[in-house]
Amino acid sequence: MTLGTWLHTLLFGRRVGSDADGNIYYTARKATAHGRTRRWVIYTGLPEASKVPPEWHAWLHYTTDAPLPVAARRPWQQPHLANLTGTAGGYRPPGHDYRGGTRAIATGDYEAWSPEP
Repeated sequence: MTLGTWLHTLLFGRRVGSDADGNIYYTARKATAHGRTRRWVIYTGLPEASKVPPEWHAWLHYTTDAPLPVAARRPWQQPHLANLTGTAGGYRPPGHDYRGGTRAIATGDYEAWSPEP
């Protein structure tokens, strides 16, 4: 967090809550000219928007007036995971350089298109 963000949060922010990852959510003490109060999040660690769980995402984007309770999750819902693209945990298909760089041999079911003369 930068000094400016910390100072702005200290002077104008009101803490609303935090999530399981430790991200802290704030809202402005006063409404803007359009009648809405500004909402923001202070991330733990590197700022990455995909670390915001769905319950807080809905609140940040004014879909709900209050964060959704975590207890309302259904048994079939998986826990929230941040986007791992670009990290060691990201998906790498077979043939990727980090997975050996060798692809499966073509089966011959592909026929290249060539325009009619």
